[in-house]
Amino acid sequence: MLKFYNTLTKKKEVFRPRKKGIVKIYDCGPTVYNYAHIGNFRAYIFADLLRRYLEYRGFQIKQVMNITDVGHMTQDEEIEQRGEDKIEAAAKKENKRPEEIARFYEKAFFEDIDTLGVKRADLYPRATEHVREMIQIIKSLIKHKYAYVSNGSVYFDVAKFRKYGQLSGNTIKALEAGARIDVNPEKKNWYDFALWIYNPKHIMQWDAPWSRGYPGWHIECSAMSLKYLGSLDIHTGGEDNIFPHHECEIAQSESYSKKKFVNYWLHTRHLLVNGQKMSKSLGNFYTLRDLLKKGYNPKAIRYLLLSAHYRTRLNFTEQALKAAEKTIESIEEFIVSLRSVRNGKYNNKINEKLKKMKKDFAAAMDDDLNISLALSKIFNFMKVCNILMEKGIIDRENAEDIYNAFIEFDKILGLELQLAASEWLTIDEAPSGIKDLIIRREQYREEKDFAKADGIRKMLRDQYKIILEDTPRGVRWRKEKSH
Repeated sequence: MLKFYNTLTKKKEVFRPRKKGIVKIYDCGPTVYNYAHIGNFRAYIFADLLRRYLEYRGFQIKQVMNITDVGHMTQDEEIEQRGEDKIEAAAKKENKRPEEIARFYEKAFFEDIDTLGVKRADLYPRATEHVREMIQIIKSLIKHKYAYVSNGSVYFDVAKFRKYGQLSGNTIKALEAGARIDVNPEKKNWYDFALWIYNPKHIMQWDAPWSRGYPGWHIECSAMSLKYLGSLDIHTGGEDNIFPHHECEIAQSESYSKKKFVNYWLHTRHLLVNGQKMSKSLGNFYTLRDLLKKGYNPKAIRYLLLSAHYRTRLNFTEQALKAAEKTIESIEEFIVSLRSVRNGKYNNKINEKLKKMKKDFAAAMDDDLNISLALSKIFNFMKVCNILMEKGIIDRENAEDIYNAFIEFDKILGLELQLAASEWLTIDEAPSGIKDLIIRREQYREEKDFAKADGIRKMLRDQYKIILEDTPRGVRWRKEKSH
């Protein structure tokens, strides 16, 4: 049975969606004030892995990821939200309007997830386009005494929601014990959080019954998730979102709807870079574009970010990234080798091993998406197959079955293995003129006339843009890639 570790209950639970066969997922998306960094992409790639595996298991997915383009404070770890709006801060720094900043980095975000093979969600609602829905929720919370107006701002009265802290452990009792000296005089309690912020200096402003202002970050996700999905099966995000963001989402959403907000909370652990927290001052802060400029393969970046279990810390190093590139090369080489098998002896035992490997892979993934264990099952099987292919103890039918299984796995992994397989072709798949040249080159090589063989290789490349590669299973070719 499929099980997930639920941050809410602190244990693994059998996954049962609210509606049979349909899974509603909400993912915390980007705050579009700068390029997303690789720590962000670990969370987005996990959300993609989750969605892909659920689809693989036959579920219909309804997935929403928000775009935060107002209200996310530079000090969002502080429940008071006294920092500066990240969008506004970027607008001042770049001397642009907030909407220019948001649209530019939103576009960059989509370019980046496409580069990493992340499947698009069904919807990416923007916070600025849902202020009306936020105001309606806030009005209801005020009406039912869960929120109060103070000097034009609106705060959620945390003391009214007795289950506060169930997700993070920051209960009302714990918060009271950690009472602050520098209490915001507008609040009843220092830990009450802002639903609406009155600040005449803020660039982005909307009219509301209590003041002209702008929404707090937490209310944005509640408004968008409730509008498009209602009560959720799964909510994902990084572990830094647990408190205060997700804790506050639960409080305001359940106080408003009178229903359980989310059944399963899944959180990705932090990404370390060279064993340390990512920081520009330490020089270990990477965006996807930084890594691409260094020449790294986006498939390797994706692979490295998804290859460790999401609830373990991942230490991102360039050495690990280079190792990931070699892993991608070995998988692609294996796929191409399978497509190159023409002869050989049918092997019934390898079919049995294939069935077991598929079963073991699914069992690992069913256990809280244990991707690292699932991948180890794949690699062990690949080793066995490579040895058997070298010995010619796999025939074309075996190879086709194995190839199809790996293409199915790739629906989960998202490494575009089918594309890799289609790039390299056998001699039989070459046009007649090209085929004749390749065969003649093979004859020269058998005769050890390497000068003539190299001459044909050079002619194929210079005149026909054909690249040859000699492998233990024979020569293969592809068209030269244009840059």
